[in-house]
Amino acid sequence: MSPVLARRPAAPRRQSGFTWRVLLGLAAMLLVARVTPAAETPNVVLIVSDDQGSDDYSFLGHPHIRTPRLDRLASESLTFRNAYSPCSLCRPSLVTMLTGLYPHQHAITSNDPPLPGDKKRNAEKDPTFLAQRQQMIAKLDACATLPGLLGKLNYASFQTGKWWEGDFRRGRFTAGMSLGGRHGDAGLDIGRKTMQPMYDFIDASVAARQPFFLWYAPMLPHTPHDPPAELLAKYLPLAPNEAVAKYWANVERFDTTCGELLDFLDQRKLSDNTLVIYVTDNGWIQSPTVNKYAARSKQSQYDGGLRTPLMLRWPGHIKPAKSDQRVLTIDIAPTVLKIVGLDRMPTMQGVDLLDASARDERRTIYGECFTHNAVDVNVPSRNLRWRWCIANNLKLIVPQPSNEEGPIELYDLTKDPGETTNLAHIEPKRVAELRESLDAWWPATEPATGASR
Repeated sequence: MSPVLARRPAAPRRQSGFTWRVLLGLAAMLLVARVTPAAETPNVVLIVSDDQGSDDYSFLGHPHIRTPRLDRLASESLTFRNAYSPCSLCRPSLVTMLTGLYPHQHAITSNDPPLPGDKKRNAEKDPTFLAQRQQMIAKLDACATLPGLLGKLNYASFQTGKWWEGDFRRGRFTAGMSLGGRHGDAGLDIGRKTMQPMYDFIDASVAARQPFFLWYAPMLPHTPHDPPAELLAKYLPLAPNEAVAKYWANVERFDTTCGELLDFLDQRKLSDNTLVIYVTDNGWIQSPTVNKYAARSKQSQYDGGLRTPLMLRWPGHIKPAKSDQRVLTIDIAPTVLKIVGLDRMPTMQGVDLLDASARDERRTIYGECFTHNAVDVNVPSRNLRWRWCIANNLKLIVPQPSNEEGPIELYDLTKDPGETTNLAHIEPKRVAELRESLDAWWPATEPATGASR
């Protein structure tokens, strides 16, 4: 048994700083008479890793990092080894998972508003900066979210971890940990300091006979890379330097927390009726010299920032298998809605991940990368750095001219997975064909129209 579970008392701890939010949220749900889902409707647990390389797992062949619990989850899941986030920046990526919309649709494209004249030093005191942050958060009000849609079937829902969108209720969660801080304030305790709020929520949901949706998005293995001493000692002899060892150790630290959560589901005999989904928000390549991400990873247009494994486990319903087919995180929301029997929103462009024919019929996947700080919080195209698409293993990257982000790039991902040889100048016909497809998807010239609830 894990140390966290070993310490857990039989009943939820009253002294927990989050228990009241869980119970009040559930009580509010019980006051509203809603349709009860069918017995086979599963609970849903979405696990979101934060800043992790797409191959930084032992089941994907990393020579040193050990991820035994995620290895086991992968063996029990339909595992897509080549999933993509449309965007390599955390905030728009997370909102995409929550809504099933591309960033240019939900219009939350950047992590922060434009910096004031004196830059970051005084941004948190600048009234215009703070007002524009609220404008960005308010954009979520125009979008349907998974917690809100699942609420139609009486699901309780709980937000933990990374959360940029103000109060958890903004995402239509019925309960949560974050109340308004930039990254998620108290929500960031999850995984790093405690797992207890999730356990309390799950027990309260079961007691209320409600299915539940759990958003587990700890700020792990994200910086600060401050792993336990015993894990760091394990990796120091294996890594080229301490910065890399700390990142590797934090990956295993995150893996351990995932195991604790999955163990809790087993302990409560909930695993067989719980859909577990795993994904990362964006990629990460640890710098070999400093405690920061390297080029061609986070915030970049390359696979090092965009690729992620994506797993779906529902015992007895989803057959474990491995797939190298390219899928997207915009597919998560329509997949969950299909499983629970709800109609997808017409604005959702993703496919049902369990529908092999739908995956096969989608010949091209698309994405977009934006500035960390917005240029204009209301016009997505003004914040755009690159659009990209992949078809038949050819990846086209088109920079936004206004941001002077370099040349058009074309890579053959089969022969050149590291995206080192730009073929654009010798394959102009393929560039033109893919560019036409990209422009048809989103020409990046008009403001987003928003999404209906």
